[in-house]
Amino acid sequence: MEKVILITGASTGIGRETVKLFQAKNWKVAATMRRPEESEDLQKIVDVECFRLDVTDIDSIKAAIAGTIEKFGRIDAVVNNAGYGVVGPFEATTLEQVQRQVDTNLIGLMNVCREIIPYFREQKRGHIVNVASVGGRMTFPLYSVYHATKWAVEGFSESLQHELDQFNIRVKIIEPGPIKSDFYARSQVVAEKEGLHAYDHFVGKVLPNMQKAGAEAPDGTVVAQTIYDAVTDGSKRLRYPINTKGMLLARRFLPDSVFNRLIRLVIAK
Repeated sequence: MEKVILITGASTGIGRETVKLFQAKNWKVAATMRRPEESEDLQKIVDVECFRLDVTDIDSIKAAIAGTIEKFGRIDAVVNNAGYGVVGPFEATTLEQVQRQVDTNLIGLMNVCREIIPYFREQKRGHIVNVASVGGRMTFPLYSVYHATKWAVEGFSESLQHELDQFNIRVKIIEPGPIKSDFYARSQVVAEKEGLHAYDHFVGKVLPNMQKAGAEAPDGTVVAQTIYDAVTDGSKRLRYPINTKGMLLARRFLPDSVFNRLIRLVIAK
C-alpha cells in the first residue's frame, strides 16, 4: 500500500532533502512551505505535491492537511521541520525576534501536531516527527532563544508520546548536530542592538566557529535518511541524534562545570 508523508519547511535544506528521499522510496509527498510558487522544480517531481503552509497560520495548516488527503487519500506521517533561528546576545534581541522564534519553532510545531492528531487518532496509526536539535539537550553561547524553543520541543514531544501511544501514534525527535545547509544564511538572524558593543569581541570569536562547524558538517541528506529510518523502523524509539560527535554522551556524564568549560574552550577559542 502506498504511503503518504507531509513535510513542513520543504522548500530548502533538510526539508527538501527529505522530500526527495521519501519520493525515491516510493512515498507520496506533500511538500509544504510558505511560498510554494518558488519551488517549481519540486512540483515537477512525480508523486510530489506542493502546498502552502505557514506554521503560524492555522487556516493554512488545515488547508494543507485537507489538500493532502484529497490529493493522495491519506496521511501516514508528518515531519515538523520548519524553523527559524535568532542568534546573538540575548540583550540585543527584540521582542519581535523572540516572538517569531517561539511562534515558528515551538507554537507552529504544536499547531501542526494539534491539527493532525485527530486524524491519526481516528485512523489508529501515524508518525509525528519533530525536528529538534542537539541544541535541545545542550547549549552553546549566543543561541539562548533558539535553545529555549528546542528544549521546549524536546519536552513537548517526550510528554506527547505518553498521550498518543494508546492510539498507535509514534512520536519521534530528530536531533541534528551541525549540518551543512542554507539555514545559517536563509533562516538565521543575528541580533544586534544600536549602541550595544559590550559583546562584540565575544561574538567575533563565537559566531565564526559556529559557522565553520556548519560549513564542515555533512549535508541534509543524513538528516533525511534518519527521518526515513525513524518513520519506517517500526520501533517506539523516541530520540534520533545525528552528528553529535559524542557531545550528548559527554553532556550526560560530565559535571556541568566541566562540560560548560569545554564548550567555552571549543566555541569561544
